[in-house]
Amino acid sequence: MPHLTAPVSLPWIAPTASAPVTATVRLPGSKSMTARALVLGALSLGATTLRGPLRARDTELMAAGLRAMGCHVSTSDENLWVLRPRPLRGPARIDVGTAGTVLRFLPPVAGLADGAVTFDGDERSRTRPVAPLIGALRTLGARVDHGAGLPLTVHGIGRVTGGAATIDASASSQMLSGLLLAAPEFDRGLIVRHAGPPLPRAPHLRMTVQMLRAAGAGIDDSRPDMWVVEPGRLNGRAWDIEPDLLGAAPFLAAALVTGGTVTVAGWPRSGIQAGHRLLDLLRQMGGSPSVTRQGLVVRGTGTVRGLTADLADVAELAPVLAALATVADSPSHLHGLAHLGAHETDRLAALVEGLTGLGADIAQDHDGLRIRPRPLRGGTFATRDDHRLAQAAAVVGLAVGGVRLDDVTCTAKTLPDFPRLWSTMVHGPGSVGGQD
Repeated sequence: MPHLTAPVSLPWIAPTASAPVTATVRLPGSKSMTARALVLGALSLGATTLRGPLRARDTELMAAGLRAMGCHVSTSDENLWVLRPRPLRGPARIDVGTAGTVLRFLPPVAGLADGAVTFDGDERSRTRPVAPLIGALRTLGARVDHGAGLPLTVHGIGRVTGGAATIDASASSQMLSGLLLAAPEFDRGLIVRHAGPPLPRAPHLRMTVQMLRAAGAGIDDSRPDMWVVEPGRLNGRAWDIEPDLLGAAPFLAAALVTGGTVTVAGWPRSGIQAGHRLLDLLRQMGGSPSVTRQGLVVRGTGTVRGLTADLADVAELAPVLAALATVADSPSHLHGLAHLGAHETDRLAALVEGLTGLGADIAQDHDGLRIRPRPLRGGTFATRDDHRLAQAAAVVGLAVGGVRLDDVTCTAKTLPDFPRLWSTMVHGPGSVGGQD
């Protein structure tokens, strides 16, 4: 994926649509699928390739972390990454940045390395939930030095005993996915039970299970809140990375806001992301989605309907859906979102503050947001170094002039080309976004 061809000035003025948007967008690969394929490739026999991966800050940090432990990861070809596993080793230092996947997927892998592996990251990552994962790793035989948060050090001896563990992964299903991805390499495999409130983001767990099976793992997820992984070697393979569902959401939302038509090229007719859930939500809000030979096509009427929905399994869509709700024709209630307080920022509080600053009537309740449409105004939206908040502000900017993002470069976390792609969608080729 090409990087920005022109610098983006700050603050960045979100482009306002003067007519219905008609555009075809080609998006990079899924962050979630890219991250899992990288980890599986590092633990497999033989080479692994990723076709169409996402090159962004989170996935670059994942690749760098695996390299630090000795895995060969070639990312020189934008469209074809190659992994060749080697014995994992320390000492190593891994920067997790703000990437929850690196924070929670790589400590179990580090338990399989021979030597000490230390993890640290951005300030926000030092407060993100990871303690239940560390407790489970200790139960399974790993030695981990860990205080209240990062930094932490895994003292690997080249193997993890494995066995049975119980974890409360309600704060982040990534902790459970991290255990599952490494589990085939544990001496005794893994029997893990979730004990706690309902798990958020179930589609991501299903993705983990499906990709493990595709790599040759024996895994049984037939019982609620319990997973059994047999010990055994994974097989290197070729992964075709699907376009990013979450990255597509703001572009598809543009069709609803402007009454236009947006196509995401290359959308799979069937895949391992929760595409059907996004399409259903957009349909409820007034869009007409369909999957064609050209890709996923969403048509809007220019009227957005209010939405009442439990978003626990697709919580990362909440910022874009909240933005849509501010320009809807009726109130919305988005719930099942209490765990968003532990993401890159406290997303619920940040959405309330940012959208209220643009004139929205939005309030936080015990596990979500209540939004009543009213006339909006321009203003500066604080993105708080959170890519999803930046995307939400850009959606509002389609309908409201003068929406300024204090920092749009945070979108590089998952979509480095976002400013150019967004401006091109709204204004056509040659545009690189509004600037002050």
